[in-house]
Amino acid sequence: MTQCAISYLLKNNCKIPKQPEDPQKFAQRRRKSELQVKRIQEQLEARIPKGRDLTSQAWLSTLLTATSTVPKDNQEHKRWQSRLLTKPRTIPFPILFETNEDLSWSLNSKGRLCVHFNGLREHTFQIYCDQRQLPWFKRFLEDQQTKRTSKNKHSSALFTLRSARISWQEIDTKGHPWDNHCLTLSCTVDKRLWSAEGTEEVRQEKAADTAKILTRLNEKDSLSKTQVAYARRLTSTLERLESSFDRPSQPRYQGQSQIIVGLSLGWDSPLTLAIWKSDTQEILVYRSLRQLLAKDYPLFLKQRREQQKQSHQRHKAQCQGKGNQFGTSNLGQHIDRWLAKAVVKTAKQYDAGSIAIPSLDNIRDILQTEIDARAEQKIPGYVEAQKRYTKQYKKNIHKWSYGRLLDQITSKASQENLAIEKSKQPLSGTSQAKAKSVAINAYESRNIVH
Repeated sequence: MTQCAISYLLKNNCKIPKQPEDPQKFAQRRRKSELQVKRIQEQLEARIPKGRDLTSQAWLSTLLTATSTVPKDNQEHKRWQSRLLTKPRTIPFPILFETNEDLSWSLNSKGRLCVHFNGLREHTFQIYCDQRQLPWFKRFLEDQQTKRTSKNKHSSALFTLRSARISWQEIDTKGHPWDNHCLTLSCTVDKRLWSAEGTEEVRQEKAADTAKILTRLNEKDSLSKTQVAYARRLTSTLERLESSFDRPSQPRYQGQSQIIVGLSLGWDSPLTLAIWKSDTQEILVYRSLRQLLAKDYPLFLKQRREQQKQSHQRHKAQCQGKGNQFGTSNLGQHIDRWLAKAVVKTAKQYDAGSIAIPSLDNIRDILQTEIDARAEQKIPGYVEAQKRYTKQYKKNIHKWSYGRLLDQITSKASQENLAIEKSKQPLSGTSQAKAKSVAINAYESRNIVH
């Protein structure tokens, strides 16, 4: 009886329903969950790291097997076909440097910025960049010089540079490999550390975190040698954090906490904005994707046409058994950046204090499993018809990169000192109503937390 009661509560979200249970709806929910678990398992298996075939030996062995052996089934045939049609990678994986201490900056005799990496000390690389990127590299050099001249009284935790990566980039497919490739350096920075106000904010956060760890260590009765050494390093770090870097002043933006920007995502309307004021319970303004992009909206339509064209080309190549890996432009990423900039600009224009973004964890998997379960219910036992039923829906789901857009908005908002709140987005209603609900849900969850 206890097990039955627990199962009954779990099926109904830990609540006792007033209406009797519908076995058909429960079977559909169960099948949807099974399909979702299956998709997650396939994704986890596909994420296992695989080395690159730099010498094309795997491609040649697959070609030899395919020409001399009959495949056992269709799955093996498709596996051979995908290997043979995949263009082999001729460049190695990037090298990651996860700490800013792995890079050393200097000036050569000609006054050009140079860098050498931990583990590659015998090689020194010159920096070639745009004018808009040059101040960042100069800041990296200034931070290290400040620490050296002060005899390590400053902490590298306040360096503007956080991490870096070097990778090979292909320039041209013709000619010798050493002429067609160049090394590219990608750097991750914390833009709050550009100004004195932002540096002070980061310094207080890191000092508070370090002090908490030291307090937990001091509360223990006895410490091992490793823990004692770790406590000493934390104490030294806490002392060095007291010495801040001399950086230009740039006042931080301060908005009104009762004004919240709500965002909604959808298929037909990829992004909709609503600014809601909590004390008066009114909407200040609505903005659609077209209004946010303004004169750049034709570029969004151009990207949609490119997606449809590439989808058609990929379908034709798959039918003909040809290679179907087509390169994509960076237009979608640029549109995401412009949208993020427009959202933050609108929020600052109405003096908003935070931006509420919808929490759409595994939204595509959830929608696909719902569609698959609905297809199995409507057309039981007919797999081909089920695939045709879900094909059009899946095309609409995969037209927009929701995660990349939200990441760009979060990054841009953090630069402008705008708080980010996550809340649930309703599944039904207009895009404007959904955006308003996201803002209201964020405000209500804020009150619950406090």
